[in-house]
Amino acid sequence: MKSKILVSIASLCLVLAFTFPATAADVAQGKCISYDKEKSILTIEEYGLDFSKDKYGNPTGKQTVYDLSGALIGIPPAPGDVVRIAYEEKGKDRMGIRIQNVSKQDLMKK
Repeated sequence: MKSKILVSIASLCLVLAFTFPATAADVAQGKCISYDKEKSILTIEEYGLDFSKDKYGNPTGKQTVYDLSGALIGIPPAPGDVVRIAYEEKGKDRMGIRIQNVSKQDLMKK
């Protein structure tokens, strides 16, 4: 009897979890051009989706600015580092959610 109740509650929880709309963040990857820690502003040169021999992608020449004031930052970026940013667009601003310093946290080396 208890197992039927637990299964029913678990099923209900799963149904409710999948019925709420999920919002996904956009992701960008590129080379850090500048990072102002005081203002929490990061500028990157975006990489394209066509991967090259250096496995991070080819530079597109497009520079993009991100506001990282509320972002979770792992290893702080330095100019020349390859970074991956999860962000949301709010108006014309790109607000960073999380930033990963790919060149210093390369999981491929593990």
